Amino acid sequence: MKVVLIGASGNAGSRILRELQSRGHDVTAVVRNPGKLPANLNKKSDDLSANGRIREIVSGTDALVSAYNPPDNDPDQLIQVTARLIEAVRKANVPRFIMVGGAACLEIAPGMTALASGYLPKEWVAEATSHWKSLELLEGSDINWTYLSPSAFFEAGERTGKFRLGTTSLIVDETVKSPIPFGNSRISFEDYAIALVDELEQPTHVRAHFTVGY
Repeated sequence: MKVVLIGASGNAGSRILRELQSRGHDVTAVVRNPGKLPANLNKKSDDLSANGRIREIVSGTDALVSAYNPPDNDPDQLIQVTARLIEAVRKANVPRFIMVGGAACLEIAPGMTALASGYLPKEWVAEATSHWKSLELLEGSDINWTYLSPSAFFEAGERTGKFRLGTTSLIVDETVKSPIPFGNSRISFEDYAIALVDELEQPTHVRAHFTVGY
């Protein structure tokens, strides 16, 4: 499968890149600084600011995966970039778009998202809000999208292949005591990558939001 991966040098993106390559996919990595990536990798430099350039990059591919992470000082760039990616996917007729999402879009109680709960640290709220608005853009679009939210704690770890999938509610391990108010909720970058590439290869969450956790 020909896959364009945006943000391939980041925490999630680098693991997704590794997972895609291990399964034999033809990957084009899109980053600001191609020097961060292996020399033998097909890569392109782009800052995602120009609609025409994004469309050029994604044309002729089977899927676009975005692990784009906005700058800390301007999280609203995520909304702007998501809008451009949606337009590029539509105009280039890319069959599939999968986005690395945020956990704050998930419900921690019926009808209450983590973002709306008031439990998020203040420094997380701006980026979480941008993720929420980006998800709304996808839901209002006519493209074939999937939005995969991680668990509350999304961190480096092991590739175990053992995890649970959910829909729009935060996955927690209720058997483990945790100081956070919505339970113990974790997933490694490595296992998240497995779940994402599994979905790419065998679509079961088409035009849908889902999540992964232990």
